[in-house]
Amino acid sequence: MSDVVLEHRGDVRVKARAKFADPDVTANGQPRARVALEALETLWFNTGTLCNIECANCYIASSPRNDALVYITADEARVFLDEIAALELATREIGFTGGEPFMNRDILAMAGDALERGYEVLILTNAMQPMQRKRVKAGLLELVRDHGDKLTLRVSLDHYTQELHEKERGDRSWARTLEGLDWLSQNGFRIAIAGRTCWGEGEEKERAGYAALIANRGWRVDALDPLALTLFPEMDETVDVPEITTACWDLLGVAPADIMCATSRMVVKRKGEAKPIVLPCTLLPYDGAFNMGASLSAAAKADGGMFAGGAVKLCHPHCAKFCVLGGGSCSG
Repeated sequence: MSDVVLEHRGDVRVKARAKFADPDVTANGQPRARVALEALETLWFNTGTLCNIECANCYIASSPRNDALVYITADEARVFLDEIAALELATREIGFTGGEPFMNRDILAMAGDALERGYEVLILTNAMQPMQRKRVKAGLLELVRDHGDKLTLRVSLDHYTQELHEKERGDRSWARTLEGLDWLSQNGFRIAIAGRTCWGEGEEKERAGYAALIANRGWRVDALDPLALTLFPEMDETVDVPEITTACWDLLGVAPADIMCATSRMVVKRKGEAKPIVLPCTLLPYDGAFNMGASLSAAAKADGGMFAGGAVKLCHPHCAKFCVLGGGSCSG
């Protein structure tokens, strides 16, 4: 986590408690903020960390070599969908992220299962070669034919210019991504775009830039709609960020119910583990301290360490920078 905090005691400079070290109190001894699950509106599945490209700053280090999170199967995902039904949870959306979800051969089956059960489905993709395979395109066309706008594909387009997009995604990524977006738009898919706010532009300028590109390509995306064009804050664990205390809610004018983990959970399958597990959100796939159990019912009761009766203690830099201070949410 962050560097230790230094305190002065008389003339002696001593090490004190490190930031994000204690799940219950911050480095300066204030009670740490926590977020209870209001309702499970979105359940995420990480389909695996393998990706066809390697970005400069991927929050879970996805790449063609990273299989730390292995491919989850349709049968494994179905267990959690069955549990939602059995528990009569008020879930409206099933999300799929990666890695690149279309590298998992079960992605169409998993998305189809969720859609058949009446959920909205959100798939995060780079819209490049894995999505553009003939088999995948045929399956997607069947899904949009049968379910229409219940299916959304959110495409990562890190900037509205080729130069900055490829600075993040690598050479030759721009044209392939635009090709994928063109195909989705031409075939009537509901599409959204995910950009980044790391370029030093104001939001108004950035949205205007995307709007011009969108108009030029003829995509069905409203650049002024924060759900259609989501601009994500950057996440970098090496950058010092403040911890969130219980007093911060009123100081920042933010409510715990506004935070992503108040309405979502994520399922991952780590390499070498027999079963998938539940985590608070999409941002913490590797930190074992945030394991909530192998079922949604277990996650609702998780206690001790980072949890208190299923409530999440905001004991990670991403909780502060992305969610509370950045206002970020991965859900649609």
